[in-house]
Amino acid sequence: MSFSNSRRGGWGFRMKKRVLSGMRPSGKLHLGNFSGALDNWLRLQDEYESFFFVADWHALSTDYAKTGNLREYTHNMLVDWLAAGLNPEKCTIFIQSHVPEHAELHILFSMITPLPWLERVPTYKEQQQELKDRDLSTYGFLGYPLLQAADILIYKADFVPVGIDQLPHLELTREIARRFNFLYKPVFPEPQPLMTEFPKIPGTDGRKMSKSYNNAIYLADTKEEVWEKLRTMVTDPKRIKRTDPGDPEVCPVFSLHRVYSSPDIIQQVDAGCRTAGIGCIECKKWLNSALLQRLEPIWERRSQLINNSSMVKGVVEAGAKRAREVTSAVLEEVKDAVGL
Repeated sequence: MSFSNSRRGGWGFRMKKRVLSGMRPSGKLHLGNFSGALDNWLRLQDEYESFFFVADWHALSTDYAKTGNLREYTHNMLVDWLAAGLNPEKCTIFIQSHVPEHAELHILFSMITPLPWLERVPTYKEQQQELKDRDLSTYGFLGYPLLQAADILIYKADFVPVGIDQLPHLELTREIARRFNFLYKPVFPEPQPLMTEFPKIPGTDGRKMSKSYNNAIYLADTKEEVWEKLRTMVTDPKRIKRTDPGDPEVCPVFSLHRVYSSPDIIQQVDAGCRTAGIGCIECKKWLNSALLQRLEPIWERRSQLINNSSMVKGVVEAGAKRAREVTSAVLEEVKDAVGL
């Protein structure tokens, strides 16, 4: 059970605590996205009043000059969400730009947020160093953590699932809530982090799985494509011959076993690798079997969704309607507090 601030300044009653999270649309999702966030969302939708959104405005903060694929990426990501098991009967799924209250609250927050608060966010300088191929000297890039704050606070979310590297963003959200409540009157509860241990998913070359590295296994890949990627995946570089013992701790394939295989298989792989009792191909075949168990239900649902744009459209339209029922009431409360 949860309590939320009512329009008259009291505290209203909610049967479940509320969670909010989103993803930037970047096209088809890979195993890193699935295990890093989406698999967690599947559990959250059963435990909380959950709101999950496609952060298309956030995509513009770094890719404002390349928007030609934005709608396609949004559609493909929504298909993957639904195929993975997000259930619109259990959670609210919507597109950020379909709920304009996010932007209106962002504008109001921009009036009260000191500039140094945004400049000290760690990812501000980090991404400028990493993304040197584009001009990030825009307010949209500097202010995207403020838009994140609006995304969260417009729902009065109780919890936000985050990894440890995202805590500075959530703390900024909490600071903005405190500042607004101090300047005007208490409207926003301070959202708490729902700490999530995201498994590290290596790509086929051993680096972090990423579209930009061209090392990803996608939820949309076929059975044949998955096996071909696993078959050629790097392993322990010191295990050159079949008879050479290996070290599972330095093998990216074993890292995937830890996420997707059963404890019995993990134990067998660990012992077999260290003693050269199994070869790398046998190890990869066991991983392939484990992955197929996870992916085949997703593939089945995906095949029904990929060409059914009307169904996907219906889900996000209903989601936006439900989201706006919440955000319009909160924004009315905000305007009343500010005096607008």
